Amino acid sequence: MNSGYYAACTGLMSRTQALETIANNLANVSTAGFRASHNVFSSVLATTGDSPLSDLNKDENDFGVLSGTQLDNSQGALVPTGNDLDLAMEGPGYFAVQTAAGPVYTRGGNFRVSPQGQLITAAGDPVIGENGPIMILGQPISISADGTISANGAISGRLKLVEFAPAVELQSAGGTYYTAPTGTATAGKTSQVRQGMLESSNVNPVTSVVELISAQREVETMRRVLTMFSTELDKTATQDLPRVS
Repeated sequence: MNSGYYAACTGLMSRTQALETIANNLANVSTAGFRASHNVFSSVLATTGDSPLSDLNKDENDFGVLSGTQLDNSQGALVPTGNDLDLAMEGPGYFAVQTAAGPVYTRGGNFRVSPQGQLITAAGDPVIGENGPIMILGQPISISADGTISANGAISGRLKLVEFAPAVELQSAGGTYYTAPTGTATAGKTSQVRQGMLESSNVNPVTSVVELISAQREVETMRRVLTMFSTELDKTATQDLPRVS
């Protein structure tokens, strides 16, 4: 079968997957603490065992695929809200959260206090302090830049702020939750907490719309190419092959 058919097929698959990433970014353009993901494409050369390929065959069998996504770690804008339990992270750090599936990390600081007096995320998961879950009893609530929480003048605990080396790749766990390889989280030393503020999504809506339109056009192009190959294959099967036999 013509290798161009495979090239068009892999191209269609990679662009379709890229569309999903871009669409997810746009869907979360207003989600506090959301970090955009960018598509990473790579080139895969199809080979034929130990036989070397000519330059022409290399060009024909060089397929573009989506090898994954990369998290955009740039800082989003800090927006004042006036809510004492809204927290923004200034710097590279993350808040630690405990979920049923294990520890995760987030920059979405729209927290609240549960009926049991526990500090939780908007999804209902406990926010982790340096000594475990944080209990908040009383008002007013004051949170310092280092994450120390005081309620009614008494210290309730200190938020566990973590940072990651630039080489550590965080993986999306849904929404504004992210996971990291075990043992890669270190104590946040260069990050500061800003009370009464939220970090907006770092998705650039204009750039994302341009990427979306471009990916959609590439998908349509790959579909047309596949249709052309399919038509040509059908013609060969119905007209040329009987003549040869």
